[in-house]
Amino acid sequence: MTTAAAGGPRTYQVRTYGCQMNVHDSERISGLLEQAGYVRAGEAEDTPDVVVFNTCAVRENADNRLYGNLGHLRPVKNRHPGMQIAVGGCLAQKDRGDIVRRAPWVDVVFGTHNIGSLPVLLERARHNAAAEVEILEALDVFPSTLPTRRESTYAGWVSISVGCNNTCTFCIVPSLRGKEKDRRPGDILSEVRALVDEGVLEVTLLGQNVNSYGVEFGDRYAFGKLLRACGEIDGLERVRFTSPHPKDFTDDVIAAMAETPNVCPSLHMPLQSGSDDVLRAMRRSYRSEKYLGIIEKVRAAMPDAAITTDIIVGFPGETEADFERTLDVVREARFSSAFTFQYSKRPGTPAATMDGQLPKPVVQERYERLIACVEEITWAENKKLVGETVEVLVAVGEGRKDERTGRMSGRARDGRLVHFATGGAGEPGDAESIRPGDIVHTTITYAAPHHLNADGAPLSHRRTRAGDAAEAGRSPRTPGVLLGLPTIGAPAAAPAPTTGCAVSP
Repeated sequence: MTTAAAGGPRTYQVRTYGCQMNVHDSERISGLLEQAGYVRAGEAEDTPDVVVFNTCAVRENADNRLYGNLGHLRPVKNRHPGMQIAVGGCLAQKDRGDIVRRAPWVDVVFGTHNIGSLPVLLERARHNAAAEVEILEALDVFPSTLPTRRESTYAGWVSISVGCNNTCTFCIVPSLRGKEKDRRPGDILSEVRALVDEGVLEVTLLGQNVNSYGVEFGDRYAFGKLLRACGEIDGLERVRFTSPHPKDFTDDVIAAMAETPNVCPSLHMPLQSGSDDVLRAMRRSYRSEKYLGIIEKVRAAMPDAAITTDIIVGFPGETEADFERTLDVVREARFSSAFTFQYSKRPGTPAATMDGQLPKPVVQERYERLIACVEEITWAENKKLVGETVEVLVAVGEGRKDERTGRMSGRARDGRLVHFATGGAGEPGDAESIRPGDIVHTTITYAAPHHLNADGAPLSHRRTRAGDAAEAGRSPRTPGVLLGLPTIGAPAAAPAPTTGCAVSP
């Protein structure tokens, strides 16, 4: 029996696949549903009234994963009348009505441009007892104007743009997210301040191509200005951004990073390939020399910067010489981490019909060599930090072995993952007093390819407002702009009349 059938409020669950943009979109989906009167299902609840799949279309197996999960839910829904299933995100934008044809037990399909329609579509589907499919071709409202239920007390995503004006031949995102739409700087900074007022210490500026920000209103220096403006916000301790495109990376952005104290010394900049021929076939409008030149400038301005990247192996037509050139660039760039992918053919992209599609065994063998090369370098780079003191923002869910090892985990300012020991009772940073969102300083004692360990007691521990919020179980919520969406259940009680000025608690 679902919660609603038992007389309680309707519950929801959001299942997210894909990139940071999808993670942030899911926060908005949660905010919309809660504004409409839904309640998040508990972790032990296996029959929420609404299950929302926020999908990704980048990987080849995305379709199989979605339809497999939808298949598992079909008998559950049959046993629980009134349960609804909604599918959104990039795969919904791509497959549209095909989703309902393949899985007729789905109630709602909505696209990347109309997240705000979800509560209306759910109510319409319930009323009409028929599936609702709404896919817009262009953005109806900028997503950040929607209410948002934040998942973290200490770190928040802030979208500065959506969509992309690039035409990379392997990427389906521009056709699903549309052309770049830039948000006004004042709106971005207002959202950042609202998060800081809630206790958030770190924001990540988010966009398909963050450093082309400003193209829509004609200011090619807008992104550097935005970074500097973030530096003037009291209480904002860390600023990150993802992902930039090398073709738009300018010296003023490097200067802004280096000169703004709360901008973290970390940079995620996709390489994709070290071969100029492959980059040309990918329509990546830079070459390896330019890419390495940017890294050289970043390290000259910020010697301790940690640089991470994305790399695709096995792009159509990639030769052994092309692949060796990628390994050469990896060795020269000295990445602190790399997200590595085997090329995945996506229908609708130019690369899907290119000649020279490589056999799986060739791609797999190259992929394994790339992994070995990357890990050799990341391990060597991490070993340089043994004996160094780092500042760690304590996190939730970063350390899968923390309970067994007695450690806690978080991120250093350069983005590296640190597992750290806690102090004994009465010492700085004892396990009872450290909360997610607090800040500790600790000394690195061991390095692995993907993380650092600090096995001595913390040198210091600073309790923060973010930690207070985590301890109280309070997540930040940004209200967005009310859109006249329908609500379910009993209306909220009207506020008591006041005289004079209202005083916030």
